[in-house]
Amino acid sequence: MQLTHFIGGKPVAADTPFESLNPSNTDEIVATYPAGGAAEVDAAVEAATAAFPAWSQASPELRSDLLDRVGTELFAQAAALGELLAREEGKTRAEATGEVLRAARIFKYFAGEAPRRHGQTLESTRPGVDAATYREAVGVFGLITPWNFPIAIPAWKAAPALAFGNTVVIKPANATPAIAHALAAIIHEAADSLKAPAGIFNLVLGQGGVGAAIADHPGIAGVSFTGSQAVGAKVGMAAMARQARVQMEMGGKNPLVILADADLDKAVAIALDGGFFQTGQRCTASSRVIVEDAIHDRFVAALAERARALKVGAALDPDTQVGPAASEQQFEQNRHYVELAQQEGGRLVTGGEALRLAAPGYYMSPALIADTDPAMRINQEEVFGPVVSTVRVNSYEEALALANQGNFGLSAGIVTTSLKHARHFRRNVRAGMVMVNLPTAGVDYHVPFGGTRGSSYGPREQGFAAVEFYTQMKTVYTAD
Repeated sequence: MQLTHFIGGKPVAADTPFESLNPSNTDEIVATYPAGGAAEVDAAVEAATAAFPAWSQASPELRSDLLDRVGTELFAQAAALGELLAREEGKTRAEATGEVLRAARIFKYFAGEAPRRHGQTLESTRPGVDAATYREAVGVFGLITPWNFPIAIPAWKAAPALAFGNTVVIKPANATPAIAHALAAIIHEAADSLKAPAGIFNLVLGQGGVGAAIADHPGIAGVSFTGSQAVGAKVGMAAMARQARVQMEMGGKNPLVILADADLDKAVAIALDGGFFQTGQRCTASSRVIVEDAIHDRFVAALAERARALKVGAALDPDTQVGPAASEQQFEQNRHYVELAQQEGGRLVTGGEALRLAAPGYYMSPALIADTDPAMRINQEEVFGPVVSTVRVNSYEEALALANQGNFGLSAGIVTTSLKHARHFRRNVRAGMVMVNLPTAGVDYHVPFGGTRGSSYGPREQGFAAVEFYTQMKTVYTAD
């Protein structure tokens, strides 16, 4: 499959020197894609800028109809797109199809939000003067998206941008261009059928230079980024230097606290889900588990037993529960952190082994590392793989203090039967999202998403909060 850019309402072909590989079988090339750069970003921004006046001033019904049509098409193609996503990213077919369905629901949700750019009418202090506020579109938004949710995250950035009258230039991750291209094709087909302005949604494929060109471009009014802290810092500084709007999601090192009063089976199931499913490649994954001493050893033994039983395999194998890492780079990073944790004194209870299956792929058995110190790198840095570490504590107070350590603050969870501790935790843990008796990973598409500290910057994503980033407030006074 040879991929193209989409610029100005048309596919733009170019040489395709880069490859996206199937991580379940690295002998298979899923797609080849072009080496876009500053010139393609310039063309895309020019097209988006030209489309903005008509799109921002169009009836909200047109924007709603377009997003609704995209959602309908995603539902219709969910099986085929799920298979493509599984082949390209490595998550299981069920997980991949579920992600496509989530993207469909996101577009449907924002189809409903398109007519709801709420304002207020206010009493002026001056007789004969009316005051009101309005929300209006901002301009061209640059979207830089990651590989771990390669259709859902583009959806939750692009859908609100388009719903509220903005236009888009998007750069997807290097590892997953094919599924992003498929989404772009659906959006373009819907736009053509409804005679929307050409250029409302532009896709530029390529590597790091594309993202840098988006962050630097004077024609882009706002940048929404999801990725690592290191890259996010560069993107944010470049965009803010020219006073563009910035929204960044930059990962997590999410604590899951297990108190001694917890239902042990429930606690193990929650840790298993949050730590290992989706191959641990979720920014909300429960990668560090803080366990009270009274149940620590039983919890570790039970979690290790469940982890060993997980079936690691090819994404399209119906028996697979944990797929491969998405890329060789991620696979090597996972293995590195398992080795590093042991070097620093952690005890490898199970997993961490490279697996050789029928086809060559980036397979590793889910790893559980116990007896770790909070200061170890395994507890401070995001691994982004099926690797879980445990820390032993003597009290709830110690657990909360450790949960609040570090530079991340995306999601945090607690498993307990104590309402007192659950209420105290949700009020005092330093995280943007708190889960009580649930995995730290797993959020709804209509609810705000985002963290604190080094995990997030700028307004929240998703749900009713999206209007804050993708619109600007105008205050209007009127007199006779």
